[in-house]
Amino acid sequence: MGKAAAARRLAAAAAYGGGGLSVLGASAYGLLAAEARLARKTIGGPSDEPGPDATGWYGQGRPGPALKLALLGDSSAVGYGVETVEETPGAHLASGLVEAAGRRVYLRSLAVVGAQTKDLSAQIDDALPMEPHVAVILIGANDVTHTVRPSESVRLLEQGVRRLREAGVEVVVGTCPDLGTIEPIAPPLRQVARTWSRRIAAGQTIAVVEAGGRTVSLGSILGPEFSASPGLFFGPDQFHPSAAGYASLASVLLPSVLAAAGLLPFEDLLPEAFRGEGVMPISYAAVEAAKTPGTEIDGTEVGGSKRGARGRWVLLRHRRRQPQAEAEAPVEGAEPGRGLAAVGDEDADPDSEPAPA
Repeated sequence: MGKAAAARRLAAAAAYGGGGLSVLGASAYGLLAAEARLARKTIGGPSDEPGPDATGWYGQGRPGPALKLALLGDSSAVGYGVETVEETPGAHLASGLVEAAGRRVYLRSLAVVGAQTKDLSAQIDDALPMEPHVAVILIGANDVTHTVRPSESVRLLEQGVRRLREAGVEVVVGTCPDLGTIEPIAPPLRQVARTWSRRIAAGQTIAVVEAGGRTVSLGSILGPEFSASPGLFFGPDQFHPSAAGYASLASVLLPSVLAAAGLLPFEDLLPEAFRGEGVMPISYAAVEAAKTPGTEIDGTEVGGSKRGARGRWVLLRHRRRQPQAEAEAPVEGAEPGRGLAAVGDEDADPDSEPAPA
C-alpha cells in the first residue's frame, strides 16, 4: 500500500470508527508500544512539578484590542523540563505574536503533562469560554505509549478541531513528531517508530484539514538540528526538548499562527513554486508534510471547488521562520472578557490590562 493510500485509510478509519490497530499492523504496533513502555522506564516518570505556567498578558503597554491565544496539548505544549516561564513554547509564541502584531496578547495555557488525545476535549471545554482567536494544539505522542488505536487518536483530534472551528476559533495543530529520533527507543524499533510517526502525522493532517484547521509538520522533533545536536536540543531525559528545543519548536509554529491570525504581510501569502509550494490533493500533501519539518497544510479551492477526483484540495506551504523575539514573562491578571473585537479593529475598545502584581 502506498503512503498516500495508507494515510487516506487511517483518516477513513478515524472518520468511521473502524480500521486496524495500525497502518503497520497489529504486531508491529504492539512491539513499538512495548518498546516505548521500556523507554519510559528508562526516561522515568514526569516530575510532580508541573513546570512554569505561561498563562497571562504579554506586550504590556502595547495598544488593543488584544489577541487571545489558547495553547492545548501535552508536555511539548507545556514546555516540560524548563526552569523559567520565558523558556516555554507558550512564552515564545505569545512574545512572537506581540512583536508581529504590535498588540497585547493574552495566552491561556491549558496543556497538561502526560495528556493524550482523549484529554483534549476537557481542555477545549476550558478554552472556549475565553473565545480565543487562535488555538494551538500539540498532542499525540503519548498515545503510542498507552497503545491507543491510531484511528481513535486521529478521530478524537478531528472532533476537537471541529468543535473549535464551529466556535469561530482558528486552529493550528503541530502534528505527531518523529519518535524515531528518541534515543531510549532502540533499533530496529526506532525505524518502526519513525514510519509509524510519519503515518500518524499524515493521518492527523488529513483529519485536521477536513475539520477546518491547518497543520504544521514537526517532523524529526522539528528538524535536522535535533538529529545533529541532540545534546543541545533534547533535555536531560533525552525525550523532551531542552529550552533551545522548545524555542525551535515555537519558531516552526509561529509563522502558521501568524497566518491563522491574519498577521502575515501580503507578499508572504502567495505560494512560491520554486520553494515547492502549491496546490495538491490532501493525501499526497500530508505524506510530503510528514517528511519535511515546518510544512504547513491548509485547505483551499480549485475552480471554486474544495474537492477534486483525489479528494480535498490543499495548499502546501514552507513558511519562512520569523526573527525570534526575546521571550518575555507574562503579567498575571484577569482573563479578558468575552466578545473581544477582532484583531485589527482599531475602533474597538480594548480590554483593560491588569497592572503587575
